[in-house]
Amino acid sequence: MPVSPTTVVVGASIGGVRTAKALRTAGYAGDVILVGDETALPYDKPPLSKSLLAGSAAVEDITLLTREQAAAASIQLELGRAATGVDLDACEVELADGTCIHFDDLVVATGARPRPSPWGAPPGVHLLRTLGDATALGAALSRGGSLVVIGAGFVGAEVAATARGLGVEPVTLIDPVAVPLSRSLAAGVARRIGELHNARGVHTRFGVGVSGIDHSETGLRVHLDDGSVIEADSAVVGIGAQPNTEWLDGSGLVLDDGVVCDRFGRAVDSHANVHAVGDVARWWHPAHEQFRRVEHWTNAVDQASCVAHNIVRSDEPRAHIPIDYVWSDQYDWKIQMVGRTSDDLRQIEVAGQDPDRCFAVLYSDAAATIAGAVVVNWPRALIACRRAVMSGATLDEVRGRLGGLRSRSVEASAAPGLG
Repeated sequence: MPVSPTTVVVGASIGGVRTAKALRTAGYAGDVILVGDETALPYDKPPLSKSLLAGSAAVEDITLLTREQAAAASIQLELGRAATGVDLDACEVELADGTCIHFDDLVVATGARPRPSPWGAPPGVHLLRTLGDATALGAALSRGGSLVVIGAGFVGAEVAATARGLGVEPVTLIDPVAVPLSRSLAAGVARRIGELHNARGVHTRFGVGVSGIDHSETGLRVHLDDGSVIEADSAVVGIGAQPNTEWLDGSGLVLDDGVVCDRFGRAVDSHANVHAVGDVARWWHPAHEQFRRVEHWTNAVDQASCVAHNIVRSDEPRAHIPIDYVWSDQYDWKIQMVGRTSDDLRQIEVAGQDPDRCFAVLYSDAAATIAGAVVVNWPRALIACRRAVMSGATLDEVRGRLGGLRSRSVEASAAPGLG
């Protein structure tokens, strides 16, 4: 009697869970085993810095897969069992308890973790990546006192916004870049986000770095490069992330800022059927003609679907060519990015109904084709921009469409009984 094939998915966050589910949707009839190092049920990560930290969502609200759902889909959960290695010759995943799990296909979905604090981690200093991290930070914020957030990227900015929403005061946001978020957003947009934090009561120290953190009986002392010192009860360090690939050292897989994969999500130079998805995957992007590793929720979801298809239909593999999409919620602002938004592209701004808080920045290439957009508080514009990027519309076409949306919004708000 033939033995059913087995796909082992290592990593139980969004990439791993979506891969396991997508295998079943694609008609995979073999065994699916989902391995995670945390004992908690798989959960979503973006709410950790927002709704979960704010207390407006509970753990069950962000759970990605319950035991009942896993059983219904015939997904075997192996939680609290960290993977420590892989033997490509034997096609086995090695676990911390010394046991091994055989695979016919292996999907690496171990994600990324925060870069550790280079200034040490005295009591009161937090990182934010896991449910345990969010619980510890939430408890600290509930006790009150001052907060320092080091790193004004999306996670740091979201934590600062959430803390202010909880009434934490003072909150200080520090970043060595003079215009934080300008690595991801157009400088003008990034500057507005900085001003938003100031307007909501956050003290910003931009263009200055941290030289050290020490702990005393009264709390934390954060030393800045300009010689100043900020006293705080708690601090959050959000200075980027690094892929979780150490468990694959010595496996024979090519590791270079992630698991290096081809355009189909298959690990390069591997004689075994090994794939990678999500934050840990560095794959060849055919459209960009370069290897990329993307730490975006949407990318993990799309890549999981692609890899699941390629496992089930290995004779008809599908390349992973996503249109980038990422969002950030800060206070009552929603910032959304689609496509390419690099500084080497032409940029124009289109105002929405309320230009102070509703607008879009469009990016176009040398041929005046829309390449991407940053959209703030304008849902209909975001939909139009995503469609335009997918269809290859011109910059003028998109600008005209958004102008029409703005006009209709103004007319609707001025109509009797509306607005």
